[in-house]
Amino acid sequence: MTGGSQPADVELFSTCPASRGFEPSDYLRAVEQVARWSNEAGYRGILIYTDNRLVDPWLVAQVILQATEPLCPLVAVQPLYMHPFTAAKKVATLAFLHGRRVYLNMLAGGFKNDLVALGDETSHDERYARTVEYTLILRQLLSSSGPVSFRGRYYRLENAVLEPPLPANLFPGLLISGSSEAGLAAARQIGATAVRYPSPSSEEQDRNGEAVGMGIRVGVIARETSEEAWAVARARFPEDRRGQIAHALAMRVSDSSWHKQLSRMADAPQNGPYWLHPFRNYKTFCPYLVGSYAEVGAELGRYWSLGFTTYILDVPVSPDDFHHTRLAFAAAAAPAPA
Repeated sequence: MTGGSQPADVELFSTCPASRGFEPSDYLRAVEQVARWSNEAGYRGILIYTDNRLVDPWLVAQVILQATEPLCPLVAVQPLYMHPFTAAKKVATLAFLHGRRVYLNMLAGGFKNDLVALGDETSHDERYARTVEYTLILRQLLSSSGPVSFRGRYYRLENAVLEPPLPANLFPGLLISGSSEAGLAAARQIGATAVRYPSPSSEEQDRNGEAVGMGIRVGVIARETSEEAWAVARARFPEDRRGQIAHALAMRVSDSSWHKQLSRMADAPQNGPYWLHPFRNYKTFCPYLVGSYAEVGAELGRYWSLGFTTYILDVPVSPDDFHHTRLAFAAAAAPAPA
């Protein structure tokens, strides 16, 4: 992993700002701005969050498609919000209107209080089973030229026809959380890339033998020197007692495997570029890699050598973030996977 950019088999996604805390006109400008930065940096796509408090991700995807070319929206799909036929219709409609491909981030959970508010008390592993069934229906609808019938535990279709049909070359990419065994099993069943909130690379397993693609969700703050990078990181994510309290409250009601895993690690001493301070202060939901280009690049290279080829980077604050991340990837020197 050397030279001027990441390896050819690496896919990079950025993350769209969440709408909470923005004025409407300011949010629209922020979405368009981050989407254009991501597009100019050559990223494959951009993740769009969803939960009960955020604007609809499909409408945000429409804004991104109008503002860029060829950036792909990575839309978070919550099965509780819509029937799989409706989700398939949205994918086909965006393809019809824009001739563009989208990616889908298939959710099995969410904030516990959000699920309860919608009358859903399904257990963690059962939610993955439901998401698998949901995604299998999506796949059938989007790949079929005729009627689709399906009788499952959670959904039923009888001779459903999707119009307009989706061109085969615009079939969506699929991602799903792979931080738990249930999530990884679901990824194998639906043929999705399994995305983890990673531990330090020294604690991750070799995933080169997996039958599905593997990815990680991580933030990057890299500079020429380690001292400069840490100064930027601490200024961007200062200590926040109120954020720590919010994190602790969220932890009490969460049944998420990745949330509990990261919370345990956040309380332990941390060395090297791996940093959970922003997560612990409730500023973001992923670990950060902080340090010199060489230090961060070495950590990224180790993840790559372990089979992680999809990277979803945290919300950028300026175009400089893309520049520094590119230099970190360029500095990575990993052996070729076995």
